[in-house]
Formats: sequence, structure tokens, C-alpha cells
Amino acid sequence: MTIDEMLAEARARLCRLHPDEAAVATINGALLVDTRPLLQRQSSGEIPGAILIERNHLEWRLDPTCPWRIPEATDHDVPWIVVCQEGYSSSLAAVSLRKLGLRNATDLIGGFRAWKTAGLPVKPMVPSPTAHDPVRGC
Repeated sequence: MTIDEMLAEARARLCRLHPDEAAVATINGALLVDTRPLLQRQSSGEIPGAILIERNHLEWRLDPTCPWRIPEATDHDVPWIVVCQEGYSSSLAAVSLRKLGLRNATDLIGGFRAWKTAGLPVKPMVPSPTAHDPVRGC
């Protein structure tokens, strides 16, 4: 299997959202999770209100049964929208979340760049003491 085939297979399992659809979904209670590394957020900015969890911690923070979950990870029905820079790794991450039983996990088509291009809110990255980047995993 090639990465293109893996990506196509992953995306076939998701109901992916365009930026405007994701913005509406957040108004209706969905949570955006920005998995981009620090350097990308520093250079491109952030989506206001998005939860910052770098990709290597994602499953531990969103699994509602994990002792290292974030407070928002209350159950398997939380609607998560995973955001990466261009919408590639987020598709693979969303499928990984679905395998954990997070049935409403999906991703943002085109990632952060598409969100910004659509004219949706973006802010410069500000270091935050509440960013989820603990050392330990589950």
C-alpha cells in the first residue's frame, strides 16, 4: 500500500468538512483540535478557540478512558475536527481517533491553510501555559 492509497482509504471513512462547514460545526458544539507543530503555528498563526494538541499526543488526550485525557474528552460522542496545515495528516489522525471509538471524529479539508484562505478567524500564535503538551503519555 502507498501513502496515497492509505490516505484515500482513510478519507473514505470520514465525513470531512470544508472550512465553512467546520466553522458552523463549532458553533453547534464541535471542537477543533490543531495538531500542527509549534513552528507551523508560530509561522502561520492559530485558529481562535482551537485546542492545541500536537499529533504525537492526540490519542492519549482525546481518549475518554485515558488518565491523561483533556477535560473536553468526556465521552466517545464528542465531535472532534482535527486540523493540520494542509489536510493530509489530519485525515490519518481522525481515522485513528475513530478506531478508538470516537465516532464523530473527522478533519478539515485543506487544513489550516484552507481555513485562513476562506477568511475565517486566525490569530498570531501566543505562547499559552494551557497548551496540552505534557511529557507523559497514557
